[in-house]
Amino acid sequence: MIPKALVAASIKPFVLTILSEGDSYGYAIIQRVKTLTRERIKWTTSTLYPVLHGLENKGLLESYWQSSEGGPRRKYYRITAKGRNAMQTEKQQWLDVHEALMQLWSPAPGLLPN
Repeated sequence: MIPKALVAASIKPFVLTILSEGDSYGYAIIQRVKTLTRERIKWTTSTLYPVLHGLENKGLLESYWQSSEGGPRRKYYRITAKGRNAMQTEKQQWLDVHEALMQLWSPAPGLLPN
């Protein structure tokens, strides 16, 4: 299980990146993250929707309602230009952290780990 603090820190880049692939609605986003993480991250609607609303309030997302086949209307979200810029910033920050950790965790050639 991934610790709550790491899950919380990763929700914004997950949402922005998923929506950069195309418009989506809450449940589909939850399922995509569950699949991507091989079920190690399982968000609930009470976790995701406040984040979606917060990102929308900051102008990173916009929403619209759309009918679904055989069911109720769904609220879809799309990333904005401002959201794409924020996603690129988030991506670079995560890559920087990943690179530093990989340097720590991967021994230099010819060195044995302690």
